[in-house]
Amino acid sequence: MTRTEGEIATNTDPAGPWSLVVPLKPLARAKSRLGQAAGDAARPRLALAFAQDTVAAALACPLVRDVVVVTDDAVAAAALSALGARIVPDTPGAGLNAALAHGARSVRALRPASPVAALNADLPALRTEELARVLDFASAFPSAFLRDAAGIGTTFLAAAGGAEFRPAFGGPSGARHLASGAAEIALSGVDSVRRDVDTGEDLRVALALGVGPHTARITAAAAPSGDR
Repeated sequence: MTRTEGEIATNTDPAGPWSLVVPLKPLARAKSRLGQAAGDAARPRLALAFAQDTVAAALACPLVRDVVVVTDDAVAAAALSALGARIVPDTPGAGLNAALAHGARSVRALRPASPVAALNADLPALRTEELARVLDFASAFPSAFLRDAAGIGTTFLAAAGGAEFRPAFGGPSGARHLASGAAEIALSGVDSVRRDVDTGEDLRVALALGVGPHTARITAAAAPSGDR
């Protein structure tokens, strides 16, 4: 099943208050755990497709003003800029959380009171209306987070305007974000915002939810002819 909503990438009416920061490592190193399931040749293409579908759905959300992608990958930067994202180089070069903090600073350098949220780049089934529900919930708290589908990691972390943005992603980050004082977002029916993709099984679940057009094209091209 292929998702159709959110395929128009650029938010043509960016009236929403939220700026989203999406981190993306160089494609050659991205999604290493997918190599066995997808093959090393398809792995970088899938990583980019995941990010394209994530950014497209995010930019189509009426609560989102803009999306900042923090990456040093030139191919990804060009593709995501074409969708309407603003690209910020990963000048800290010090890992995921440093990249997210850098992206948030770039947002607040332009709009100091902007609410900002980190969003994983590997949410190929992301639905605009589910993201809107998560953002609406988060707006009631200084800081809020959403656990991933496994209940261990985090796919989304928000800081309201004027609140400190303190990302602690990686491993059991849900527990760290909860301990930091961030409110846990307890919503049902937002599976697409929780469903990050690291493994072949994750990808199968995302495909069942319904992925965006970029991921759909890559997975269709990689599927055996009998599966098409």
